[in-house]
Amino acid sequence: MNFSFYIARRYLISKNGKNAINIINILSFIITIVGTTALFIVLSGFSGLKEFSTSFSGYFDPDLQVTAVQGKTLNVPLSRKRALENITGIQVLSEVIEEKAFLSYSEKNDIAYIKGVPDNYDQIVSPDSILIYGSWLTDNDPQVVMGAGIADDLSISVNDYSTFMQIMVPRPGTNAINAMNLSRSFSTLDAIATGQFSVNEDLDNKYIFMRLSAARTLLSYSDSTVTALEIKLTDPDMEDEVREEITALFDVDLEIKNKLQLNGALYKMLNSENLAVYLIFTLVLIIALFNVVGSIIMMILDKKKNLKTLADLGAEVGQLRLIFFLQGTLMTLSGGIIGLLIGIGFVYGQIHYNWIYIAPGIPYPFAMELLNVLVSLLTIAVLGIIASYVGSRRINDRLLSQAKL
Repeated sequence: MNFSFYIARRYLISKNGKNAINIINILSFIITIVGTTALFIVLSGFSGLKEFSTSFSGYFDPDLQVTAVQGKTLNVPLSRKRALENITGIQVLSEVIEEKAFLSYSEKNDIAYIKGVPDNYDQIVSPDSILIYGSWLTDNDPQVVMGAGIADDLSISVNDYSTFMQIMVPRPGTNAINAMNLSRSFSTLDAIATGQFSVNEDLDNKYIFMRLSAARTLLSYSDSTVTALEIKLTDPDMEDEVREEITALFDVDLEIKNKLQLNGALYKMLNSENLAVYLIFTLVLIIALFNVVGSIIMMILDKKKNLKTLADLGAEVGQLRLIFFLQGTLMTLSGGIIGLLIGIGFVYGQIHYNWIYIAPGIPYPFAMELLNVLVSLLTIAVLGIIASYVGSRRINDRLLSQAKL
């Protein structure tokens, strides 16, 4: 092993007899550097896009959301609410009512979800992080804070008291909707928009916040009825313990989701795109590393007489193959490390100095993650080892016998 490594290192750093082989080796080395740099930059770019995309919904989502598996509502009497608030690990507990509603304003109509929230909801979601106009809900029931998409569709201005927006939901009960008298078939609330929020396109076109008491009145719910419980944890590491204690307090099946599970579709899409891009760039690296195979074979042919001399001195074919296997591995690993350092430097510079923008004022998001470093290095190492193995197999007894010619 020491004998093979010594010669492999000499072949790697010394010039060869033919200029063409030197050029091929240099090109193989450069391609390895460029391929590793590109792979790391792309992976870091997708990690940044993942964080960028999910950061918006992160403002909106609680640490845990508790809903019923069957039915739309949960019964949370005061005693149960107090027991939930006393669970170790729960910092804030908010009762929430969510329901689809019909909106009407100045002869324009839309459908959205009303979300009734209590006074402490601003500890679950920071209003300052999502509000773009106006103010958050106060103690006045007819107030709403709506998504920017809904406001655009209805052409509603914040704090416009000249015209009220009507929020309508079907009255509960069988055959409650009467085509002959639709006004009696719906519960109606006249409200004023005091604020407008923006999170992302989907949420901006989906939600309207209102006070919990107003939502209960509109839907004819009792004071103990909610559609969900939203929870802020004191420590995310206590999630499993909190889940168990919450489940023990209810006699119905619960569905408890964390932020990742609440955005499952988005995470799956981003992860699928990340995997697809990784596979594409890995294929590019595989094609590029054919140059490594070619350079190893050219080196073998160039050093054929030297190999014959080593064989006559007692070196076995396996040892001779190991020389070029180690040479190719060292070349790809060193190129991979240099490429990785260049990629890390680029990503670091983009994060701190914003060299590239996806839109005016919005720098392209990159994320520096250890996983991307390991994946890039491991990918180039595995592919380099395979390429070196394939190239080194060119050495055999027939090749050595031809060296006599």
